Amino acid sequence: MVSTETLTVARRYVDAIAAKDFAALDGLFAEDIVWHQPGNNQLSGTHRGAAAVKDVMGRTMALSEGTFELSATGAPMVNGTVFAVSVHFSAKRQGAVLSSDGVDVLRVEGGRIAEVWLFSDVQEDEDAFWNGN
Repeated sequence: MVSTETLTVARRYVDAIAAKDFAALDGLFAEDIVWHQPGNNQLSGTHRGAAAVKDVMGRTMALSEGTFELSATGAPMVNGTVFAVSVHFSAKRQGAVLSSDGVDVLRVEGGRIAEVWLFSDVQEDEDAFWNGN
């Protein structure tokens, strides 16, 4: 079932990441968003609230020396209040390079992104990068 509201939010999410418009992205998040960051690294864990998610995004940019990039590699797929989108992300820091594919799964509530689950195709590489290895 395709929800018009979910599809609208999904398209705004994809547009914001394509434009690297973090302010627009931040504006899509519910105040009580729950963000599930995978892995075993300093960014991993469940982050609750818009301020905590903004902090994770800021740390992501700081740790990658401003090089973190995220792009959608396919159209969003909608099922009710949830959508998934295939992504590619990359970053560089101090001679290390991260380049990985993943899937972002997002739940929409009240026209905002209420919950996010991120998946990485090679989590071990992502962990090593964010842990400075």
